[in-house]
Amino acid sequence: MSQPLRVAFTETDTDSIAEISGKLALMMGAEGSMNTLTRKANTLMRGALKRLAGSEAWEKTPEGKGIVINVPERMAATSILVVKTPKSPSKLLARKIGAEIAVFAGAETVTPLLATQNKAAEVVNGLVLRAYAFTKHKSAPKERADSISVMVNDPSAIEAQFGPLAAVAEGVFFTRDLVNEPANVLTTSEFANRLVALSRLGVKVEVLDEPELEKLGMGSLLCVGQGSESPSKVVVMQWQGGGDEAPFALVGKGVVFDTGGISLKPPAGMEDMTMDMGGAGVVSGVMHALAARKAAANVVGLVGLVENMPDGKATRPGDVVTSMKGDTIEVINTDAEGRLVLADVLWYAQERFAPVGMINLATLTGATIVALGHENAGVFSNNDKLCNAFLSAAANEGEGAWRMPLGKPYDKLIDTPMADMKNTGGRMAGSVTAAQFLQRFVKEETPWIHLDIAGVASPGPTAMAPKGATGWGVQALDRLIRDTFES
Repeated sequence: MSQPLRVAFTETDTDSIAEISGKLALMMGAEGSMNTLTRKANTLMRGALKRLAGSEAWEKTPEGKGIVINVPERMAATSILVVKTPKSPSKLLARKIGAEIAVFAGAETVTPLLATQNKAAEVVNGLVLRAYAFTKHKSAPKERADSISVMVNDPSAIEAQFGPLAAVAEGVFFTRDLVNEPANVLTTSEFANRLVALSRLGVKVEVLDEPELEKLGMGSLLCVGQGSESPSKVVVMQWQGGGDEAPFALVGKGVVFDTGGISLKPPAGMEDMTMDMGGAGVVSGVMHALAARKAAANVVGLVGLVENMPDGKATRPGDVVTSMKGDTIEVINTDAEGRLVLADVLWYAQERFAPVGMINLATLTGATIVALGHENAGVFSNNDKLCNAFLSAAANEGEGAWRMPLGKPYDKLIDTPMADMKNTGGRMAGSVTAAQFLQRFVKEETPWIHLDIAGVASPGPTAMAPKGATGWGVQALDRLIRDTFES
């Protein structure tokens, strides 16, 4: 797994900053207010920061952004980033300040001089998240700094605040690594192996192979992988940090590569279909985060791992398959495969665990991208209380999410005379009919959310992530569990 930067918090020492090599990051208010470290740097630089504060360039600089001063006078640093920072930034602005520092640092060492900066832990959190780089497949990756030293007034207090954030960042990195991996590396078997390794953190992991899935009657899931050499699997991860209460369930679509099957996708852009396991990646990252921070909650994560390939054994358009629930499905389009995977895993999760609530995640439809772009995930739910709690958690963590409709009129679009339902309702309301399909595999008494993350799983770069996988959802779901089940 890509490792987040190692962070050391050190005591504020104004006398030492002239000798710090590499890059430095300083905070300064819109009107030129300075903490003790910034004031010291201003003195060393013969008032350069005070002059900067009175400049037109500083006036035009947005909060959270900075100006670089190269080869600062009377200092060992090669360059300094001066970030426009309010005295009490919001949590999300603090993270953006950290991300600004990470972009400034690049692969080099940077020392943030935060002193008494409010929300210092969140500044460092943003820095760590944005400093992610996936370079494992480069033959000669550029050497990068693997640690930072952060100067603050109360190192032990800030370190305690940063601890849980660091655990969640590990989960985000785990998700990003999974989503970024090419499909020839992250096969269904390799994916399962990486999840089995979570047992070192205390997660109980089971892998259900094809014979077990056949016994369970998961004809809907199994039909997706019939054309692939990679065996279909379901991985069950249990984190039991609470008492005897029933768990909350997370379910993820894990299509490690999606050609579309017999309903073959156009070649342009097909290389991006390595990210079609994004939902399973997020579930895996959340389980990693919960275990790393020893969450006081019971959560089960289930992922359906398949590969959708064209082959003589592949499912054909027009085939009828039987789900674990017993409902029959006419497969109109083999490229609408994610819902076939989720249908069986959702039903299995409820039959086995009777969860207090359930959220599934999937890079499910291009229609969601058309509707919401890359700013928001589509949120579909049968329960206002759970849905509102998730939307609040997502807003708290700065992860865009927008509620979409469900309703019986849409249900008619997936009716068919050939079977109990068909797997696609056509172009109209494509993301909604996909959600309606999934809802048929959710018991009436189960609070449920479907998150269509097609637009947010891998659009990078974003404020908190470089180009590639974003890890969207790990922070929001961790926050939901923390606020709803641990408080």
